[in-house]
Amino acid sequence: MDTPERTLAFRIDRPAPDRAEAAARREAAVARIRAETGIDEAMIDALVEGFYARVREDDLIGPIFAAHIDDWGPHLAQMKLFWSSVALATGVYQGRPMPKHLPLPIDARHFDHWLSLFEATAHELCPPIAAEHFIVRARRIAESLELGVANANNVMVGPGERYRRLEASWAPEAD
Repeated sequence: MDTPERTLAFRIDRPAPDRAEAAARREAAVARIRAETGIDEAMIDALVEGFYARVREDDLIGPIFAAHIDDWGPHLAQMKLFWSSVALATGVYQGRPMPKHLPLPIDARHFDHWLSLFEATAHELCPPIAAEHFIVRARRIAESLELGVANANNVMVGPGERYRRLEASWAPEAD
């Protein structure tokens, strides 16, 4: 039986780029983003430190973080690598944030609040173009995590819908 010809999405007869070529392309991309936004490791450090200082003091999301983070030093170091990868495309973060968020008791209001704190921190500590660069990516991250958390809780969120956890309804105490 003959297989009908079809268009391939990629060419398999082309050799994969070598590591040096890939590293050079990444380095060029990072340099371009740095030049366009002014973002560097010092700015990422200040943003992460400032944002998580607000988080730790926050009444809504602070307790969620406190319940899962005993030592803030390693967490902040990971978040700096994460934001370097997200904002500058450095590739230095190799973690998997989704599995860490799935079991948390969070929903749209937590993500909205997280974004509010993040946006305020970015606007306060970063030049406008850099703040916008961070914020656009933070919004995408929040949306992705919210969808993942909804899915993990067996909720299918449609276009334009948000995930809201069901509040436990009040019931009188049993004697």
